[in-house]
Amino acid sequence: MSKTISDAVMKMIRFYEKESNVCLHDINHFMKVWGFAHAIALSENLDAKTRQTLELAAIVHDIACPLCRKKYGNTNGKAQEQEGNLLTREFYRDFGLPEEQLNRICYIVAHHHTYTGVDGPDLQIMLEADFLVNADESSLNKEAITNFRDKVFRTKTGTEMLNRMYL
Repeated sequence: MSKTISDAVMKMIRFYEKESNVCLHDINHFMKVWGFAHAIALSENLDAKTRQTLELAAIVHDIACPLCRKKYGNTNGKAQEQEGNLLTREFYRDFGLPEEQLNRICYIVAHHHTYTGVDGPDLQIMLEADFLVNADESSLNKEAITNFRDKVFRTKTGTEMLNRMYL
């Protein structure tokens, strides 16, 4: 890969500075999700390529939020998934990623609010990392958190983090 994870982080910060009227929130959100994804992936022993794919997806998982706010007036998860694929592909255009890896990153972004049919540990960890942050940002109650955990969480690390943080 010709560019690094840190290049993606800095590019995403610049993207939100340019595109988002809620820049600081968007930056803080993706940084927290990326951090959780990284920690869970390490603890769950993901191989380096899968971990890199996951982290690159985590950095841009909400890339469609500024567009969705303008176009739809909200950041509905399904709209994010619909709009995120092309934005992600364009964002990583100059990173020299193998096509297969770029396709997987785009797939994760386009499914990060779809909780059924999870087809790999990278997507599973993305769902868990995003929820760990969203549970706090949305001030979810213990019942909602427990329900989501029981239906969606699968990794030992993500489940332990959720339980220790919220339950």
